[in-house]
Amino acid sequence: MKNAVSGMGLAPDAAMVTFPIDMFLPGSDISAVGLRRREFYNGLTKWRSGFEGGNGVAKMVSVDAPSYEDAIMKANNLMITNLWGDGLPVWPATRERVEWILQGSVLPRAHVLGKFPPRGGITTIETCAIALAMAGGRPEYLPVLVAAVECALEANSNFDQLQATSGAPFPVVIVNGGIAKEIRLNSGFGCLGPDPQQPAGASIGRALRMLQQNVGGALPGVGTMAIWGAMRYTNVVFAEDEEGLPEGWLPHGTERHGYDRGTNSVSLVFATGVTNVRRRSARKETPEEDVLQGLWRMADYMRTPNLGGLMGYEEGTPGIMLVPRVVAQMMAEQGWTKQKLREFLYENSKIPLEHLKRGGALSWFEIDSNPITRESCKQDPWPVTLKPENIVFVVAGGSHPTHAYWLQGTGPHVHGRVIRVPETFDRLLAAADRDLGCASDECRI
Repeated sequence: MKNAVSGMGLAPDAAMVTFPIDMFLPGSDISAVGLRRREFYNGLTKWRSGFEGGNGVAKMVSVDAPSYEDAIMKANNLMITNLWGDGLPVWPATRERVEWILQGSVLPRAHVLGKFPPRGGITTIETCAIALAMAGGRPEYLPVLVAAVECALEANSNFDQLQATSGAPFPVVIVNGGIAKEIRLNSGFGCLGPDPQQPAGASIGRALRMLQQNVGGALPGVGTMAIWGAMRYTNVVFAEDEEGLPEGWLPHGTERHGYDRGTNSVSLVFATGVTNVRRRSARKETPEEDVLQGLWRMADYMRTPNLGGLMGYEEGTPGIMLVPRVVAQMMAEQGWTKQKLREFLYENSKIPLEHLKRGGALSWFEIDSNPITRESCKQDPWPVTLKPENIVFVVAGGSHPTHAYWLQGTGPHVHGRVIRVPETFDRLLAAADRDLGCASDECRI
């Protein structure tokens, strides 16, 4: 709540009367609110802020130690003590390291990207570079991080709510264009997890989380009430496997945002959870039967009255369905286009109204601010999104036919941004080849 107040431009120490959450559960006694009315009166009439605003320039922190190892340990202890870290070891954001990271920006360091909700901390290019430095990133990662932050800070992203809610949504960043391979961003085996050969996704996602916490105030149990907080170390940052797209299938950035094919871009979706779908059939089905059975299982997972995509019902997405290139090729050979796949999933993931009623879901429709969402519950069965085009269907993951992956979405929009790189970007890539080894497929294990 203090974060939200601060994010609206009010004093962070605004008067507040607090109560235990148990008081506001169904059937609870709220008479204690009336008994404490004097505190409300005093807060409204007598409160004066003791907050003295600063000039917005952070002071450098110095650490004295007899050795480099001791200095790193002291710096990490200091960051944990001040709640600046995420529980894992971080790189201290020294002046030299931040200057190195800033080489990856096409914009000046003081350029303001916006206010990071809910606390409303001013976010600049330098702020992003500091977060990326702490996350162990490199300068060639900075353009992708900046584009992702621009998406997150869109006025209609509902990011202030997503940062503070108890449901633990997390950003999913999909990258298109040649920059993915250039910076070692994974689109194949293990693209959502750790990969020492392609480390960019972990650093970029972790830096975004650092910004969410340290600038946006999303500190667990204080600034964000996410009761589980899954996926919140590195978020999700991966590349679409554009080389694995079947003929005629467009990249996500082109399909969703209208960017020319080959454009370096990011697309940001908020998800609330991930589910592995055992897609492949177990017997000697024909290819046609295998594809169709797999699609039914995908639709079955989507047909869950969890209401994760309710916020984005009209223009957002119910979620992201990932399939690897070998599965996409099988589907294409059987005549399935991306649009036909979306239409199948849309029609066959509809939820019977009775299932919504028995789970109490209809009450959420009744209080929704969007009249289109409220009206949708008159349909039986209920479609999980307004139109098939809202479903995000992406080709990524290792070349294996057994699985698909469903990331249930939340958030009113799917935002996209073109990635801008500095004129010296080729030099940064050459330095990465020097430091990390050749980035081409021939040089990998």
